[in-house]
Amino acid sequence: MTDPFVHMENVAKRWNSQLGVENISLSIPRGSFVALLGPSGCGKSTTLRLLSGLELPDEGQITIDGRNVTLAAPSERNLSMVFQSYALFPHLSVAENVVFGLKVRKVAAAERREKLKRALDITGLLGYEARRPGELSGGQRQRVALARAIVANQPLCLMDEPLSNLDAKLRASVRKDIKKLQVDLGITVVYVTHDQTEAMSMADMVVLMKDGRIQQTGAPEDLYYRPANTFVAEFVGAPPMALIDGRILPGFPGAATIGLRAENMRLADPGTGRLTCHVSECEFLGSETFIGLSHPAASGLTVSMPGLKHIPTGEEMEITFADEDLHFFDEGGLRLLQPTGVSA
Repeated sequence: MTDPFVHMENVAKRWNSQLGVENISLSIPRGSFVALLGPSGCGKSTTLRLLSGLELPDEGQITIDGRNVTLAAPSERNLSMVFQSYALFPHLSVAENVVFGLKVRKVAAAERREKLKRALDITGLLGYEARRPGELSGGQRQRVALARAIVANQPLCLMDEPLSNLDAKLRASVRKDIKKLQVDLGITVVYVTHDQTEAMSMADMVVLMKDGRIQQTGAPEDLYYRPANTFVAEFVGAPPMALIDGRILPGFPGAATIGLRAENMRLADPGTGRLTCHVSECEFLGSETFIGLSHPAASGLTVSMPGLKHIPTGEEMEITFADEDLHFFDEGGLRLLQPTGVSA
């Protein structure tokens, strides 16, 4: 196996004995798109700052392209960054913002012009060269920040929630632009987000964090279909996985908690279902309606039904599901391959 392009080994960062991140070990292949995902305060931005050199670890080692950069300055790490705030100079034009770093590094004017044209062409900003940030939309400003990262021509690009200031429709558009840029340029991207849709749709590898620690690392489909614990099960997926007290489903004596995805539940005729629930809400999404169900020994039960459905709150419904679609977790919330007493 080839050495990883970026590697973090047992990295920890604390402030006044308060946990920032702990025991972060991560290997990132060259040319991959990695999403650091998790709720606010989970340590994903701290991990990105440690990679960038904006923070230095208390423990552990960081290597980039085979070089130990644990204590290296950001300028020595051969990387570019795209921030949530765009970080543009308001008094400079689009062109001046994009090539600012090249001018600081005294890159020749002819080379600057060539790189500027290519970056503006890639990001769809040709014709906007003379405008200032105040004359641009939020999406255009973010494209300027992306163009600046492109002209830096670094093999590693770190992105810290770059789309959080954009509206939903624009986020979807720029999300596609970023992924296409990453593939076309062949760069390695580490992307911080709290939005699982961004992570699942863009990344080759998702790193899900909670309370400063990595909960699971893998392809998006691994986290969705094989969650390592109940936190991953509930965080990944829309709607999230339902969790059922294992004691109410006979035949799975080793499972403290049983997980079930919405697409694996279906309505049953009265008297034939495996769980009897009550309708708590209906959420119409156009092509389908999510029916939220309540049960005293379960959380997050949701059934997906096609089209528009209006079902009164409190109405009783029975659901059924296949054993092969169940996920099993132990008392500590960790995934079980198979509960005790059940044959594979």
